[in-house]
Amino acid sequence: MSIEINLSGKVALITGSSQGIGAQMARTFHRAGATVVINHPGLGSTGADAEKLAAELNAARPGSAVVCVANVADAEAVQRMMQEVKQRFGGIDFLVNNAAIIRDRTIAKMSSEEWQSVVDVNLTGVFHCCKFGLEVMRDGGAIVSLGSIAAIQGFFGQANYAAAKAGVQAMMRVLAREAARRGIRANAIAPGVIDTAMAATIPEKARAEMLKNVPLARLGSPEEVASVALFLCSPLAAYVSGQTIEVNGGWRG
Repeated sequence: MSIEINLSGKVALITGSSQGIGAQMARTFHRAGATVVINHPGLGSTGADAEKLAAELNAARPGSAVVCVANVADAEAVQRMMQEVKQRFGGIDFLVNNAAIIRDRTIAKMSSEEWQSVVDVNLTGVFHCCKFGLEVMRDGGAIVSLGSIAAIQGFFGQANYAAAKAGVQAMMRVLAREAARRGIRANAIAPGVIDTAMAATIPEKARAEMLKNVPLARLGSPEEVASVALFLCSPLAAYVSGQTIEVNGGWRG
């Protein structure tokens, strides 16, 4: 007997899903049958990328993907987005907090703005989406938030990013307790070094040093992270909550 993840009739909102891992998550949830809400912050090419992705998904299944613009650091914008989705679909079943930025610099050289901007998006943004997302989430839903290997390893120059991602992972442990009465599960994924545009900014020498710590001796793929998010939102993970799942090729540096 085969095992199939079928999310037909479910609605998944994925933040920061116009590009990279988020876009792959949108494709993966869509292939499983879910209607996908593609969120982007309205900066740079994110709007055009989101519309292109939505067109791709809707070509495969009409009416199965919509685009919502909201900077997750803006509480009012997030609240408006959640209410817009509720009016259109009646609510959401899954929330994937993927939106994130990096502003790497050593603590000695990091500006207050560089610290705050990362915390505002990567940590406070998750709080906003969980707070207002719970208002429109149907009972029995699931929340998955992206942590990071940086929260565990403490990479040089990533005090802001590591602190924010560690906070996200802790937040999911708390939320797992608070949302349990509604049958809503909350988990985090801590990816290792994933082959994305963000990873491409890592100098080749530094990347080679990182790979020495990975038993599988390669970068991870966005598809591999997306598959874990799909599992955590599926009935197969019905008894998994409050956990951080490391997707890092076995990194134990």
